[in-house]
Amino acid sequence: MGAPAHAERDKALHLLGDWQITLRDQSRMSDHTIAAYRRDVEAFLAFLEDHLGHPPHGRDLTALHVRDIRAFMAARRSDGVSARSLNRALSALRGFADFLKARGLDVSDAFSGVATAKTNAGLPRPVDEQDVLQLIQYAFDGAKQVWLGQRDATLLTLLYGTGLRISEALSLTRSQIEDAHDMLRVTGKGGKQRDVPLLPLVIKALDDYLAAQPFGLSHDDKIFRGARGGEMRPRQAQKLIADLRRAIGLDDSVTPHALRHSFASHLLAAGGDLRTIQELLGHASLSSTQIYTKVDEKALLSAYDKAHKRR
Repeated sequence: MGAPAHAERDKALHLLGDWQITLRDQSRMSDHTIAAYRRDVEAFLAFLEDHLGHPPHGRDLTALHVRDIRAFMAARRSDGVSARSLNRALSALRGFADFLKARGLDVSDAFSGVATAKTNAGLPRPVDEQDVLQLIQYAFDGAKQVWLGQRDATLLTLLYGTGLRISEALSLTRSQIEDAHDMLRVTGKGGKQRDVPLLPLVIKALDDYLAAQPFGLSHDDKIFRGARGGEMRPRQAQKLIADLRRAIGLDDSVTPHALRHSFASHLLAAGGDLRTIQELLGHASLSSTQIYTKVDEKALLSAYDKAHKRR
């Protein structure tokens, strides 16, 4: 009995190595994310060995029940693992299960029957810069048509590079882009206008996308279009980013609003001025920017102090 059990375990570990190669070469995940995913799966296999009383066999993966997954999540939670890390582990397990199924193994659907852990309400965490770049790259590589990849990557680049709200980005017309040069005039909440500088990389992304889109847009047409040519809606953009983040294993907190939050947080962390960030975001009051950027207290107080000295 011992040899077959070890053989099953060795096979699982071998396939885990193959999965890592797939995550690196096909999903283009970062080494950091791949390592975290492997640790999550190894933790689950170790839990199963203790939970079942023997190394997990192939038939054990077939017979997994939702209660087994919940027991693993509860055990991790009791060890002090955060809700965010629990959700990453669940994402890793779902991805590994899908990989095993693609290899012809009979794996239970129990992973999809477990809800993600609730995280604290409030502002999203800033998205790591490398994760943003990975998201943009996958938008290019994973699209069915070249122009759609260009559109998706341009939208992500615009949100992260300007801090626009998703509704503001989707409202942009061809004439606004062509008249912008290096400064874009945006109409925000309440019809209030503000000027947002465009980085050369953002300008290039917009120009390349406008050249690639197949619809011959007029000056007053909104530039972001659906696959059939209709105007892209916020819900479509939200689903797009949700699909992209799941494909490369990023946290559920990666949303259009999180990219806006990342723009502000990263700019402030790099020494940006709080007043300027307030203007770029289109906030009516400085207090909104203080809450929104949510950086550490020392950096926030320093930026706040600089802002008031220039009054």
